[in-house]
Amino acid sequence: MTDSFSAGMAEATRLTQAGNLAEATALIQRLLSGAAAGTAPEPARRGLPTIIDVEPVTVDAPDASPPHHATAAASPATSPAASTGAFGGRFHPRPRAGLGETLRGLAARAMPTGLDLGVGDLVRPAPDPLPDGASFVTASYSNGAGTRSYKLYIPANRRDGQPLALVVMLHGCTQSPDDFAAGTRMNALAEEHGCLVAYPAQPSSANAQKCWNWFSPADQRRDGGEPSLIAGITRRIMRDHPVDPDRVYVAGLSAGGAAAAIMGAVYPDLYAAVGVHSGLPCGAARDLPSAFAAMRQGTAGSGRGTGTVPAIVFHGDQDTTVHPSNGAAVVAQSTAAATGLTVMVERGQVPGGHGYTRALHTDASGRVLCEQWTIQGAGHAWAGGSAAGSYTDPRGPDATREMLRFFLDTPSRSRPSLS
Repeated sequence: MTDSFSAGMAEATRLTQAGNLAEATALIQRLLSGAAAGTAPEPARRGLPTIIDVEPVTVDAPDASPPHHATAAASPATSPAASTGAFGGRFHPRPRAGLGETLRGLAARAMPTGLDLGVGDLVRPAPDPLPDGASFVTASYSNGAGTRSYKLYIPANRRDGQPLALVVMLHGCTQSPDDFAAGTRMNALAEEHGCLVAYPAQPSSANAQKCWNWFSPADQRRDGGEPSLIAGITRRIMRDHPVDPDRVYVAGLSAGGAAAAIMGAVYPDLYAAVGVHSGLPCGAARDLPSAFAAMRQGTAGSGRGTGTVPAIVFHGDQDTTVHPSNGAAVVAQSTAAATGLTVMVERGQVPGGHGYTRALHTDASGRVLCEQWTIQGAGHAWAGGSAAGSYTDPRGPDATREMLRFFLDTPSRSRPSLS
């Protein structure tokens, strides 16, 4: 990093602390536009894991059929800024542009050519109707930190009184619960396995571009800010529905992936496993300038939290919105306390789609602590997703199916009582 870039980031920090967010964001945009892409150092690890390489495998092509989900349309995205993003072209920021708006501009450059970015007026495929007996309902939850609405998918595939697994899905910037459900196809997979799926909604009143505020210290702690709202939604569903407390999981994309990493770190008693797609580790940033720096060049995170839970991580190696080293940092956090760590690496190829590596990180007892998918040639998009939603790459691998498989295969464990 050059001296001028460091000085510029220092000035952006001063502007942010002074409340001049529009000036800080514009300065950061200029710095990123003029800087060469950096390479982040590998996150620090305790000890050297044993690496085992295995033969390549081929997985089935992702199912292109759209999921069963609600027919309500996703909330319209705010029109993008005139720029092409920080990795090309000139910026013409609108007044008081924020992190979310810049994220969207970066994503427009990072996404694979020809895919729906969710920032224009492209026509999406019509969603399938709900299966008979299933529902996709809207509710809300309030506490001292505010109010958040959420949608809950209740599968037809259930038995009265039988406990169900619950997956909490945190959308990315500019997205909505309906959009995220359509793009990930999580409801269709939940129907197969008989799971509940919750989609908390981040309103524009909390963040202009509906990003979860993962970079704010107030939203990185237990029982406060946005984590308390997401945990509150989770507990409300557990109270009102027959949920197995040992099978509650949280996952997200981009800003939602960063928020999911925070939830796993600060609520290890509530969530049995976490899924982070194109996200960042807990504690990756403390303000707007450090958020841009973490997105641009990666971070090792802070390692904060009261404990760790098993994690499955997806990241495209051509992601220019959130640096791929952030995925490695999530892995480092999830395995930081491990002893005798072994990493088994598998290489695969989706027919007609992306190649990938899948690394299983296991401790001395053979327990899988983390499963890391690095997708070759992929940008900032949900792998294997449907064009019915935004920020998806149908060329696979199928992140939704693999996440749910990982969650349901995670062994139940004894955890403290929920407060």
